[in-house]
Amino acid sequence: MQRTLRLAHPRLVLSNCRPHCPSSLVAARRNHQSAPQSTQTQASASASSSTFNDNRDSQRTTHFGFQTVPEEAKESLVRNVFDSVASSYDLMNDAMSLGVHRLWKDEFVSRLKPGSRGPLRCIDVAGGTGDIALRILDFAREKYADRETSVDVVDINGEMLKEGYKRFKKTMYHNTPQIAFKEANAQAMPESEFPSNTYDVYTIAFGIRNCTSVPDVLREAYRVLKPGGTFACLEFSHVNNPLFRTVYDQYSFSVIPLLGTILAGDRASYQYLVESIRKFPPQPDFAKMIQDAGFSTGALHEGKGGAWIDLWDGIASIHTGVKL
Repeated sequence: MQRTLRLAHPRLVLSNCRPHCPSSLVAARRNHQSAPQSTQTQASASASSSTFNDNRDSQRTTHFGFQTVPEEAKESLVRNVFDSVASSYDLMNDAMSLGVHRLWKDEFVSRLKPGSRGPLRCIDVAGGTGDIALRILDFAREKYADRETSVDVVDINGEMLKEGYKRFKKTMYHNTPQIAFKEANAQAMPESEFPSNTYDVYTIAFGIRNCTSVPDVLREAYRVLKPGGTFACLEFSHVNNPLFRTVYDQYSFSVIPLLGTILAGDRASYQYLVESIRKFPPQPDFAKMIQDAGFSTGALHEGKGGAWIDLWDGIASIHTGVKL
């Protein structure tokens, strides 16, 4: 019996107030940049430090690009970014990687070899547009004649899921048991819909850096995977060569926001995405976080026998771990 490709109803409501992305981001950035630095302000801050300390447990903060924001605000802000860029997501990634993200995704999936050991049940998180899921299903079918591997595409953003649904309507997988789209928070996927020890492979590509709590995402990944299941993450990372890093930074901060203005009329969202890459942990730190979540990885270095593989000298990296 075939199940219908669907967009599940949201299980988690993060915010009922969702300001339009560009204006809210620009306003937040303007307030951040124009904060007064006078002696009077510093004195006031010192005078109120005890009040801050009393309330710090209820005012936990995180980063949103280079800004510091309350933890409870980040998910709504990130949601607004992807509401804004959903229809131009591939164009956004083309701008940020000069189109090379397509090759990176191909390599990411080919290293997993879906279908090589029989049908797999996969979950692709933060994968709303379906490009990783489509690659998994195509690879399994074309390389191993596997038409039973399936992928649950999970994203917190309904607009991104709509783009993925439209993409899959053009494919042979539409309205088959091989694909489903579900809206959920990667940090707390409902047990009723995502039972523990369910999936053979968990993938997340260019999405984990946008989550409020990376450790929570990793713990959920560990929970839903079967023993022996594989966690695989493709993410923008930290460039190793200092000279190349300088060129890349100049391109990122000068060209990418400008392209966002020209191509999508949205400079603020692209500025955030550039900044979010710099705030993501370096490769060894992220690999250690994966280990701390319970996964077995290679040694904390790059390359053969290591916990990660750098692409283009670290512009992006592939991290993997196994649930024991």
